[in-house]
Amino acid sequence: MKQLEFEDLYSEFWFDIETLLNNKNKDTHEGLAEFPQNFRRLCQHLAIAKSRRYSASLVTRLNRLVQQGYEKLYTESSRHKGGILEFIIYGFPAALRSNKGFLWAAAAVFVLPFVLMMIAVMLNDQLIYSIMGSGDVRNMESMYDPSLRKLGRERQSDSDIMMFGFYIYNNIGIAFKCFATGLFAGVGSLFVLAFNGLAIGAVSGHLTALGFTETFYPFVIGHGSFELTAIVFSGAAGLKLGFSLLAPGENTRLKALQLSAKDAVKIMYGVFIMLLIAAFIEAFWSSSSTLPNAVKYSAGTALWVLVIYYCFFFARQRVTAYQHATQ
Repeated sequence: MKQLEFEDLYSEFWFDIETLLNNKNKDTHEGLAEFPQNFRRLCQHLAIAKSRRYSASLVTRLNRLVQQGYEKLYTESSRHKGGILEFIIYGFPAALRSNKGFLWAAAAVFVLPFVLMMIAVMLNDQLIYSIMGSGDVRNMESMYDPSLRKLGRERQSDSDIMMFGFYIYNNIGIAFKCFATGLFAGVGSLFVLAFNGLAIGAVSGHLTALGFTETFYPFVIGHGSFELTAIVFSGAAGLKLGFSLLAPGENTRLKALQLSAKDAVKIMYGVFIMLLIAAFIEAFWSSSSTLPNAVKYSAGTALWVLVIYYCFFFARQRVTAYQHATQ
């Protein structure tokens, strides 16, 4: 469909939306009942105009209407909740979903080495020494040895808070490396993702081969949904930075980097929140030896489903609206 046909078909609809949004009479509610449905339709029109490269004036007009519509639907009703809550509910998933390509690339670079190394170590246990030293291997084995009747790092229950801080420090350090090394044309992020995939895969394969499954997997399943996905997300943010330097388009590399950093930093804000949650679960839940494994497996599975649903499927229409309104 050509632009003129597109405008002729929907110009009356856009005029009605403009009239409704520009109505200053607060007591007038005519048309508001159908506005959510019309707003979704308006977002579709904006997406069509952008994808078909219609004129800048039309895209600007539709984008302005979408922003005004978003404010009418959501901003006023959620203003008292604060920007942080709005970001958690809509902003973080919007940043993830608008960068699906980088997410898939980061996931592949992390998951494939993880799976291949896990299988390789289960077949040839000596391969773990290509990733870890013998001392580290022994320490790792003692952490999950079922005969020692403990889980994770050796500590008393009153040191959970200290370990909570340790997990935050360690995990955020890994995530920041995944992100910041993306400035090296994305190569750094690829390396950090692949290495962590290999290391985690080696540990998983080694402990599985030793038969430590009843201590290792109940320990990691609870916090893994937040921790592992956060590592992938931080790598995706780093790849976005690196890609902007390799393919700046019509912008200078500095300008392209500034533009890409907007979404990348949003992703990292969400990553830090996820790692805080992961550290809390790891310190106070995963290490508990009193909880039955069935409970840990059930809770861990539920958390995996929850994280995936929130990041990629939760409130699709509202997240899309937020994404358009904040562009």
